[in-house]
Amino acid sequence: MKYKFAMGFLSLFSLGMVQAQEKEQTIEKEKSLYVKGNALLLPVGVLNAGLEYQLSKKYTLQGDFLVSPWKSFAGHEFQYYSVSLEGRYYFDEAFKHWYVGANLSTAAFVLQKWNYWGSGTYTNDRGEKFVKSNLYQKGISVIVGVTAGYQFQLSENWNLDVYATVGTSQDFYKGYDRTTGKRYDMAKDFNKSGEVLPYRGGIMISYKLK
Repeated sequence: MKYKFAMGFLSLFSLGMVQAQEKEQTIEKEKSLYVKGNALLLPVGVLNAGLEYQLSKKYTLQGDFLVSPWKSFAGHEFQYYSVSLEGRYYFDEAFKHWYVGANLSTAAFVLQKWNYWGSGTYTNDRGEKFVKSNLYQKGISVIVGVTAGYQFQLSENWNLDVYATVGTSQDFYKGYDRTTGKRYDMAKDFNKSGEVLPYRGGIMISYKLK
């Protein structure tokens, strides 16, 4: 009697373990995919959207793009086009709560750097003088950064993703005078500069596709 009871208990226990393992494997296979758009940038005419795909329980991979088509925004050139790839680690589980990420971005731009917004003159090595507020830059960037963020679960299929990214930007550009179209810089080809700056951020509204 005791033998039959023990065998029955072990059978039930084994069946429970098999079912738990099957359930865990099913959860592992059901990897989620979210489509998202940046609600913070859209009101100023900047489109930022992407996809975030679950790799495992705590890791995801996100790809996104940003388009700022402004030839003039508040009196400054602000055409900026970028694509970004980011790996994320969630401390809880994918798409929930705090996470950190490693980001790689590349961008093409026609814009006026913030330090040219004020009044004053710019003098190049040839002694030529330019009105600083008339100068803008055109080129490309390669940026590597670190992201921190938090995802709020609004409902079964909707999330709110708040994030910011800081990194090092390596820029290759040419500088022009807006009034004459003439280059103000002295570089034979491209100027090169590097700086650490915040370059991504916002509030992403996310919808679960699967």
